[in-house]
Formats: sequence, structure tokens, C-alpha cells
Amino acid sequence: MTSMDGQSMDGQRRPPQHVEALREEAHRGHGRLLSGIICVNILILGISLVAASALNSVAITAEHLQIFLIILLLLSTLWMLFYMVFTSRKDQGRLFKDSHAGPVWLKAGLVLFGLLSLLMDIFKMATYVGYLHCDSGVKVAFPAVQAVHLFVQTYFLWIHAKDCVQQHTNLTRCGLIITLSTNLVVWMAAVTEESLHQTGIPHLNTSSSHGDSSSEHKCNCSHSACDTFKDAFFYLYPFNVEYSLFAAAMAYVMWKNVGRFLEDHNHHKMKFRPKDVCLGPVLGVLLVLAGILTFIFYEPYIQTDDEEQRKEALVIHFSLNMVIVTLMSISTVIGCVAYRLDHRDHVSEKNPSRSLDVGLLVGASMGQFIICYFTIVAVVATEAKSYLNALNLAWAVMLVLQLGLQNYFIIEGLNREPFHVTNEAALHTSTHVHVHEHAGIGTIMERNDATYFKNSGVDKPEWKRRVLKEVCAFLLLANIILWIMPAFGARPQFNHSVEMHFYKYTLWTAVVNIGLPFGIFYRMHSAASLFEVYLMS
Repeated sequence: MTSMDGQSMDGQRRPPQHVEALREEAHRGHGRLLSGIICVNILILGISLVAASALNSVAITAEHLQIFLIILLLLSTLWMLFYMVFTSRKDQGRLFKDSHAGPVWLKAGLVLFGLLSLLMDIFKMATYVGYLHCDSGVKVAFPAVQAVHLFVQTYFLWIHAKDCVQQHTNLTRCGLIITLSTNLVVWMAAVTEESLHQTGIPHLNTSSSHGDSSSEHKCNCSHSACDTFKDAFFYLYPFNVEYSLFAAAMAYVMWKNVGRFLEDHNHHKMKFRPKDVCLGPVLGVLLVLAGILTFIFYEPYIQTDDEEQRKEALVIHFSLNMVIVTLMSISTVIGCVAYRLDHRDHVSEKNPSRSLDVGLLVGASMGQFIICYFTIVAVVATEAKSYLNALNLAWAVMLVLQLGLQNYFIIEGLNREPFHVTNEAALHTSTHVHVHEHAGIGTIMERNDATYFKNSGVDKPEWKRRVLKEVCAFLLLANIILWIMPAFGARPQFNHSVEMHFYKYTLWTAVVNIGLPFGIFYRMHSAASLFEVYLMS
């Protein structure tokens, strides 16, 4: 115990409480600075190696990049094992939990993408085992190590994503930042390999693809299933890309929560009630089916040598995308009107998960914005008159509008209190008022209020809630089909000649290969955020 002047009962003078808090904050700042320096160095070195392995197959090969990734994967795996065995089991190790971090639907997505990524690694190992007699063993070691890391990391994030660590804080920050950086470098490597594979650049593709190296011209696979496995794991790359970003985001939230003391441990559980919506899911499913059918038609036609068939495929692709983004824009406007009529309070507490969601949403949308504006400038400047150019221009303009509206809708939804929290607050206020009235009347009124809020808030959602749920469900499914088409190979940007001729091949390829991966991630992240807005509504 201490006296008012800071003098302890045993005669020793201790610093005031606010001084201790300042020291703790300074200590936390030093830990974040150290881990931030580590992150910057890993990412810059990773970017350099990814770029060098893609552009220079002589000095830096894919094997050099894989060795670097193996080292990062092993470091990250060893730290996670240390955390689970020692740090998390120590007394006072993780006193607090962030109830907003690692929701179950996000963990479920991580597990799903993790399983498909694990399948990709198995296919890779099966492919490269066939080349061991004449090629580097690193190509087999890398997917093997990545599979082990994937299993450990998925378990680690499922169990510990909510932890606010209080022990080994500096080591934990460094370990989490290595895990975050590892996932980002793996993401960059996968995106680069997939982009070059989809783009079909012969002199680049030979150096960057693990199985497509120039040694294949002198090295034959020892089993007959090599080509089958290779085609299979390339189709699984989109899931591995999303897994890496999901894991990096969850690691970042854990890093922000290290040493954090949470005052409120209560979290209002939000239930998924599909019976609350009907029109949104039906329209969304129809769009998904139409998109899949269009994509099945688009892929073989766009790869033919017949110019008319290629144009027909592009017209159908642009037309469907125009319909999708137009319907999305209209539904988003309806949702924004519902927000204007809604009187829910905005969330005031600091929340690392929410801040990250908003930052990723805005940042990832920049990739699609860049491609759209490059397209608009190219088509307008060249005064292209054909109906195909008109469709391309209209799609780019509508996409810019849709991205802006959707960002506003999602951010506004994420920053509002859930409906049931507002109802509970109203019920509490109403009950508090009735307590000061006659006891008998107050009891009756309290029961009536409880029944009213139960019926109106859960069983019979008011029209504003219903509208928001319908809009969220529709936008979620629409974003999924807009993720599926580019993630699995739809690249109309390389099949339409206006931008290629205007910007020249090198610049336009760089713009698309940098912007499109962010646009693909934006769609998946939007779907995840819309699901959360749906639950809050």
C-alpha cells in the first residue's frame, strides 16, 4: 500500500501511478519500434528478391527466393511453437482478450483457405518430386516447409487470435511481426508467380514459376501426372493468396494488442439469421450463377485465334460486369438512404480490428481505382469509337462509382453500434425511468418493454434493419463473383488492345499486375466486411 504522497507502507518511495503508466507506454513504444524496423527490412529484402527472381533468371533464381522464404517460415513456426508452449501458459501471460479480434467467421475462412492451400502444397510436392533427379530439391522442400507452417499458424491463430499478451512482450512483438512479414512476402511471391503465369510472358515465366524453369527443356518428369498436378496447383493459388492476407491481418491485430489492457470484457454476440433476408440472397445467387456461366464461356473463347470470337467474349464479359456494378451501385445507394434514416450511435472506443478493416478496405480499393482511371484516360484520349471501347469505358466509370459508394457503405456500417446494443440501451433507459414510478406499474411496463424489444429487434426486424440485411447479402454475393472471375484467370485488360497500345506493353503490364491483386483482395475483404455489417444489422 502507498500513502497519498507516494510513500509505501514499508518506507520505500514508489513512483505515482501515472508515471508507471508513462513508463509502460514508453516501453511499448520501444518494442513497436524494434519490431517495425524488423518488418521494414524483411519486406524490402523480400520485394527485392521477388522482383529479381521474376526479372533475372541468371543472378537470382526462384530457388534463392525459396531459400529465403524457407528461413522466414521456419523462424515464424519456431516462434509460434514457443508462444504456445511457454508465453501463453505463463501466469499473467494473457490476462485480457480482445473480443472484436478473430471472429469465428474469419477463423472459418482462414481454415477453409488453409485447407485449400495445404492441398496446393501437396500438389506442388507431387509435381517437383518428379524432377528431383535433375533439378533442385529446394522446390520440394519449400512447399513441405510451407505446409508445416500453414498447419501450425492456422492452429495458432484459431486459439490465440484474441490474446492481449502481457509477458515476453518484446519477443512477442518481434515474433508476430516476423509472422506478419512472412505472410506478406509469401503473398508477394504467389501473386507475382500467378500474374506471370496468367499474363503468359515467355521470357519472364521461365524464371519465376517453380516448375516452369528453363531446366524443363532438359529435364523430364519421372511420372506421368506432373502436368495434371501443375495445372491443379495453379488453380489453387487464389486461395493461398487470400490465406496469406487473412493470416497477416490477424497477426497485425495481435501485434497491436500486445500489452493492451481492456476494461470491457463483455462482447455482444451477433447471431446469423438467414431467415431475415430473401430478395438480396436470391438476386446475389443469380448474379453468381450468371458470372460463372459467363466465365466458362469467356475462357476458351478468349484464347482462340478467331478475332470475332475474342470480341464476342469481351462484349459478354464487359456487359455482365456492367450489369453487376450497376446493380451494386443502386443497392448501395438504397443502403445509404437506410443509414440516413437510422439513428444508431457511432462506435467511440478504439478498436485495432476495426481500424485495420477500414485501412485495408480503402488501401486495397486503390488497385482497382488505378486500373479504372488508366483505362478511362486511354479510351478518352484515343477517342475510340467502337462499341467494345464504349462498354470498356462505361464499365470503368461505373466501377469507380461503385467502389466509392461501397467503401462509404461498409465503413459507415462498421462504425455503427449493432442494433441489439441500441435496443438494449433503450430498454435499460426505459426500465430505469419506470423504477422511479409506482412499483407495480413499473413492473408491468418493464415486461411490456422487454417483450416489445424482443419481438421488434429479433423476431420481426424493423424495415431499416431488413433493408440493410438485404443490401449486405446482395453485395456480399456480388463481391464474391467479382472475386472469382479475375482470381481464376479473367484478364480482359490484356485482351483489349486500346490500353496496351496507348501505354505500351511494359507500363500497362506493370499497372495491371500491381493493381489487379489488390483489386482481387479488395473483393474478398469487402465480402468479409459486409458479412460483419450484416451481423451488426
